[in-house]
Amino acid sequence: MALILQQGVSQSDTRVKLSSPLTGVWGMVSKMWEKGNFVFVLNLLLLGFIYLAVIMVFNRFWIATAVMLVLVILIAVVEHFKVDVRYETILPSDLSFVSNGDAGSLMSFIPSGSGGLIAAVVVAMVLVVVLFAVLNHFDMRHGKVFGFAPRSGGVAESHGHGQSADRADKNDAKLDAKSGNGSIKRKSLGAGLRIVLIVVPLLLVTGFSYQVGQINTFTNAFAKTMGYIPSMWDSVYDAQRNGPLVSFLGQAHPKVMDQPSDYSEATMKQVAKRYFAEAAKINKTRTGKMSDGSVVFILSESYSDPSRVPGIKLNHDPIPNTREIKKHTTGGYMLSSGYGGGTANLEYMSLTGMSMANFDASLTSPYQQLVPGEKWTPTVNQLWGSKEHSVAFHPYEPSMYLRANNYKKFGFSHFYSLEPPEVIAHRGKIDSSPYVSDASAYQSVYEAMKKNSSNEFVQLATMQNHMPYHNWYKGNTFKAKSTDSSQPLGADENKSINTYAKGANITDKATAKFLRQMDSLKKPVTVVFYGDHLPGIYKTASADEKNSLALHTTDYFIWSNKASGRQGYKSPDGNYSSPNFFMAQAAEQTNAKVTPFLAFLTRLHGKVSAMEPPVVNQIQGWSRIPEGQPIYLDAKGHPMAASDFDQATKQLMHDYKLIQYDVTAGKGYLKDVGFMG
Repeated sequence: MALILQQGVSQSDTRVKLSSPLTGVWGMVSKMWEKGNFVFVLNLLLLGFIYLAVIMVFNRFWIATAVMLVLVILIAVVEHFKVDVRYETILPSDLSFVSNGDAGSLMSFIPSGSGGLIAAVVVAMVLVVVLFAVLNHFDMRHGKVFGFAPRSGGVAESHGHGQSADRADKNDAKLDAKSGNGSIKRKSLGAGLRIVLIVVPLLLVTGFSYQVGQINTFTNAFAKTMGYIPSMWDSVYDAQRNGPLVSFLGQAHPKVMDQPSDYSEATMKQVAKRYFAEAAKINKTRTGKMSDGSVVFILSESYSDPSRVPGIKLNHDPIPNTREIKKHTTGGYMLSSGYGGGTANLEYMSLTGMSMANFDASLTSPYQQLVPGEKWTPTVNQLWGSKEHSVAFHPYEPSMYLRANNYKKFGFSHFYSLEPPEVIAHRGKIDSSPYVSDASAYQSVYEAMKKNSSNEFVQLATMQNHMPYHNWYKGNTFKAKSTDSSQPLGADENKSINTYAKGANITDKATAKFLRQMDSLKKPVTVVFYGDHLPGIYKTASADEKNSLALHTTDYFIWSNKASGRQGYKSPDGNYSSPNFFMAQAAEQTNAKVTPFLAFLTRLHGKVSAMEPPVVNQIQGWSRIPEGQPIYLDAKGHPMAASDFDQATKQLMHDYKLIQYDVTAGKGYLKDVGFMG
């Protein structure tokens, strides 16, 4: 059964190549002796518990086995179809289709032209039912597990060979009536054992689902010992790598964050009142709204200044244009929670204003673990009103980080990617690079904005500088070397840095051109540009813990075009930031009135310039240091200790947790009072 489930997600035509997923069932099995990874055994164990419970429910081995096989085949087929159509596996949030009485939506997973496969599956399930019906008929016990006890005359004397199950039960009843109390005790014992063997396995599976994703639990440690490695950026890869059952259960019950001790409706009313007043104060000097112009958020994949990495020296300046732009507008350095991965976490923070620092250490990927199940997800683009004014672009696979589904939940009307139904207009690549260039992505955005006379919010996540970094670019003259002659760069590290530096340089030029295009538009436009994280190529620098902060600091700026009337504005609080503050900074840049939530973020950013959770320099490791403290930076980029915060800052930090808990895990007291906008 475990192999059937695995086959449902093991397709050879995997679209996302960067994850290098396993192909075929054999990869899951063979890695037990090739890599010492026994996650397949973990899947077998969990499936075995479910199988045992089903057998006890039916108390008929053959019937229960047939039911399990049919269900497993159905699940595997749905997985196959969903991977084929959406390139994503069955998720816990999909169960809402059934619970909400919308099971018909599951039909959307079935691609056209699947009639042959569906017919073959139906035939297979019929054969399974027939086979086990035959086995049940010829089994003298008819698969009964409890309630059958051979008498002194033997099985043949008691029931006769080939009697029906009902006849056998009647004979059992007659003999039990003669045997008196002994039979009653046997029945009671059998019923008790059945209940235990139903409840205990299901409790074990349920307990596993609640604890496998939580840091510092025995279940999490045990699963990792067996080879469980969460891969939150790609649900298909996660299922191929860890098995569909373990992957599904690992996302079923994430711990979002602890409830603040004073959380209540009364407390949230006080919080709302406090920041309604703060918004009124700020808005006295603000004019208009953010939606009076267009705002573009650009998440530039792995964009940062390689010349700022400790121990690295380059022969050319890779980002001269970005450096010049930051001199004349709001901009500086962004504190990132990722290193070599975790893109969607930075994107989530920028769009929601929520901080990963407030979440439990077990919640490592909101896009995968939190957003799909949320009933209320306020995001910055919603300030533009109708969803027709929110558009997203990503020149890659739309299912990565579940973006296609999450963008719908955020309220984006269009999402242009490399896959239908809305394919991004320009898909050019540079030399032998496998990724769409930033210039192509920018051109797609520019042309769409030029055609639309209305103001809008645009989200762009680029791909050009995604790992790995091989010799992609012809005529690359960038050369990196170590500043420490006693510790030269390795050949692979050197090649990666050289390639990456050239890519960053190409992005730098393309970004400057894009801003010139935005300047040519007659409508107000503000661009929030940021690198999500550094590439995970600095092996020498990352070996020294003292370099951790430098390896989690990228470049960002907030720029406005001529038509906005705000070109050249430079915020006094903009030298350092983190993505959760971007929406408030965009409001300041455009001199727009703020909602109570934006007023709160504005106040907090004035006290704490940047904040991120404790991180580990582990590429796509998706782990946090549970005993560590969040990282806080002041206006000069110096680390701050929470214990040193003044009373006003402590109040703001506590209010942040209250607000974030209410929105993501609480009762949503702020939803209907206009707090978020």
